[in-house]
Amino acid sequence: MDFGYPRPQLERANWTALNGPWRFCFDPERRFGEPSDLQDWPLTIQVPYPPESQASGVGDRGFHPVCWYERDFEVRPADDRVILRFGAVDYAARVWVNGHLAVEHQGGHTPFSADITHLLDASGRQVVTVRVEDDPADLSKPRGKQDWQLEPHSIWYPRTSGIWQTVWLERVPRTYVDKIRWTPRVEGYAIGFEAQLGGDACDETDDFAMEVTLRHGERLLARDRYQVVEGEVDRFIVLSDPGIDDYRNELLWSPERPTLLDATVKLFRGGQLIDEFRSYTALRSVHILRDRFMLNGRPYLLRMVLDQGYWPDTLLAAPGDEALRRDVELAKAMGFNGVRKHQKIEDPRYLYWADRLGLLVWEEMPSAYRFTRTAIQRMVAEWSEAMDRDYSHPCVIVWVPFNESWGVPELTAIREQRHAVEALYHLTKTLDATRPVIGNDGWESSATDIIGIHDYDANTEHLRQRYGSEIQPEQLFDRRRPGGRILTLDGYPHRGQPIMLTEFGGIAYQPKPEPGVKKIWGYTAARTEREFGQMFEELIQTVVHTALFSGFCYTQFADTFQEANGLLNADRTPKLPLERVARAVKESRTYIPGVV
Repeated sequence: MDFGYPRPQLERANWTALNGPWRFCFDPERRFGEPSDLQDWPLTIQVPYPPESQASGVGDRGFHPVCWYERDFEVRPADDRVILRFGAVDYAARVWVNGHLAVEHQGGHTPFSADITHLLDASGRQVVTVRVEDDPADLSKPRGKQDWQLEPHSIWYPRTSGIWQTVWLERVPRTYVDKIRWTPRVEGYAIGFEAQLGGDACDETDDFAMEVTLRHGERLLARDRYQVVEGEVDRFIVLSDPGIDDYRNELLWSPERPTLLDATVKLFRGGQLIDEFRSYTALRSVHILRDRFMLNGRPYLLRMVLDQGYWPDTLLAAPGDEALRRDVELAKAMGFNGVRKHQKIEDPRYLYWADRLGLLVWEEMPSAYRFTRTAIQRMVAEWSEAMDRDYSHPCVIVWVPFNESWGVPELTAIREQRHAVEALYHLTKTLDATRPVIGNDGWESSATDIIGIHDYDANTEHLRQRYGSEIQPEQLFDRRRPGGRILTLDGYPHRGQPIMLTEFGGIAYQPKPEPGVKKIWGYTAARTEREFGQMFEELIQTVVHTALFSGFCYTQFADTFQEANGLLNADRTPKLPLERVARAVKESRTYIPGVV
């Protein structure tokens, strides 16, 4: 059960995972309010697998609005600090250490932590208790693909409650580096570095300095030292110009050449080293130029696959670090240069492997399914936390706050729902000015940098008639309604943004039935491997050679419970030879100048 260091861009040596067996119980009647109320722990659960999963040892997929966790651990108080960190807990968590409340957090997909130094027992023997509330019927919380019905139906899957990412302890100095952020600026071969201190407050009399070293392999790129002012550092590191033989072009990150720059960050007080950790960054730019997506200043055709990020035995939680790496490798082996992580804020270890192996990622906010003030407030808070967590990953190239008007179902009629989409678009652009944003992917676009279209018509002739070379964009938006939905809202005509087919395919074919799934589901169906392969290749060929599209996303990566429209079975074995899939996906599009 190896998950690797849970926060790969701020990696310290002194940490301890608290995964493994915890005491566990359900609390269906919400009888317990404090750890002292619990006298009996009838179950043992394997963290970080959710209780609905088989890997957890519990495997109960019933409705359980509240559950409790507890485990013992050993750590002795010292002159430093001890931080307790949670990767993700779905949905609302309260954490006690030795019976004292340490932290509360709401949001099922984002990390939180607590400084527990003052709560530690001098004996070194400690107890952590976690209460998790996750109402299965609450449609006003961001829940993504988690079903609100008892049995999974249509395109929704089993629920994931409780702890589903790594829990760990970290020892840090009394004053330490709490957050960092990297911002590449390819045009000037510069990298922005921001850092914030945590722990003991520092004032103008404190002599704190931060040293940042960047390397590419054995080549030293920069070693800079900055004075810490008011607990912060905010500087650009400019890579020196070597002249006509400019090796800096070799440093650009892309799926074809995922070049990472290794970083070491040290914090000094006076002349004394007090904190040190490893990180990494990359030189990579993404933006929109007229109707094309641009990577490192060049037009780039996005060839993506939709990835739900579920596993049969562990649900939203990954089986381990190797499974996350394998998913990245499989997407690349099938010829895709990117994935659209659908309705899930993925584990940071997946983003680490996407950074290291070279795979682009669209990050999408899990949807709520009611439009209420509470739903929007929850979404704004959790989306902001997710962006803050993943801002520095070079693989993340697009942010998607809404999908298919989920949570805002009356966009054409209710002004407040339009305002919600527009507000989230502008908030996202405010929090990150370096990446494109899709306000609402699929249809009913308003504020957006890319117009994403979802069209599951399996008839390739229909697709040619809708999107072929003889179709002008104004005809598309005035007359075509894939899925019966208008593509752009009134007042938001197409302004020349890139148009992408961000969901299509969805061919159900299941040569390896998944245990417990009674009836498979898909947008269309194939009966044999031969028919499946032919349908897939014809669809991909049609879309690749449709000049209107500056990118596409095929549905989907792997079978997910009853939704059997993956290119892979649920256990990640291929339905077609990977080389055959890759040949179709990577087919040349040579008649569009500058597009690779």
